[in-house]
Amino acid sequence: MLTFTIRRLLLAVPTLLFISLVIFLLLKLAPGDPMAQVPLTVPPEVKEKMRAALGLGQPIHIQYVKWLIQMFWVEPQVLMDSMTGSTFAEGKQRVISWQTRSPVMDIVLQRIPQTLWVVGMAYVVGVLIAIPIGIYSAYKQYSVFDQVGTFISMIGYSVPPFFSGVLMIVIFSVFLGWFPSIYDTTLVVDSWESFGKQLRQMVMPVMVLALQTTAQISRFMRASMLDNLNEDYVRTARAKGLSERVVVLVHVLRNSMIPVVTVIALGVPAIFGGAIITEQVFKVNGIGQLLITAIQANDLPMVQTLTFMFAILIVLFNLIADIMYGLLDPRIRYD
Repeated sequence: MLTFTIRRLLLAVPTLLFISLVIFLLLKLAPGDPMAQVPLTVPPEVKEKMRAALGLGQPIHIQYVKWLIQMFWVEPQVLMDSMTGSTFAEGKQRVISWQTRSPVMDIVLQRIPQTLWVVGMAYVVGVLIAIPIGIYSAYKQYSVFDQVGTFISMIGYSVPPFFSGVLMIVIFSVFLGWFPSIYDTTLVVDSWESFGKQLRQMVMPVMVLALQTTAQISRFMRASMLDNLNEDYVRTARAKGLSERVVVLVHVLRNSMIPVVTVIALGVPAIFGGAIITEQVFKVNGIGQLLITAIQANDLPMVQTLTFMFAILIVLFNLIADIMYGLLDPRIRYD
């Protein structure tokens, strides 16, 4: 298992390099000039110096290599400096946002906590709700609970976040007045009262994101449980006198989780993508809103960095899913 993990990690390096090259080349084809937002009062020679500082006058392959060095060498040193107080990255050129003229990773690190609060909580809530629903729906197949769960899941999976988000705002914020419609990113949680405000403003964006997660994972969980409930090992376990609880929650559940693990692992990058729309609807000042703003402002370094971060998430959680396979089923160990 350790050999397989190391091999996959080594394979991830050229994979991410290829993805970074594709992202870089595609964004270079995008129209627009980052210097277009510079005021007309700035002298031409100053504009040329700014263009040179941004690396716009160099060949494309040199720009790509410089970006790789900044992302994989300079930025980790900056992170190490912030954690240990060292000065490894002092004076080195970082990835600069065309829109704000400040380091991209500094802006990203400011926005990540808001996104993790909403996206992380939504995914945990969605998974914790989906798995019991899928298990019980499969065990009580064609019951009223199963029929209602299937109906709600189909609605939750079909309705896009921009519609369900607006619908929740109209119902729970405008008509009922239970929750705020705009997420206050300046709120500091330092008391029980502020903690309650934080929970109230998180309810709607979390439920919008958790709705699709619950619908998708519960359907996969139900289908996987149904495939295993009629297997020979289940009849053997029942014939041995094991309780129905042990048969379902120990034997059937463990084998049923193998395909569901893939959905759960690969759903993490997907829910970050869904957060792009949800953060716009509820005005959450996170990664999703940052990406939309960067696209609108033609801020290519910011778009490139955020897109590459999503690619890293996909590769990482693919590896996690493969490792979980071996932990759940010894028959497919990679030793």
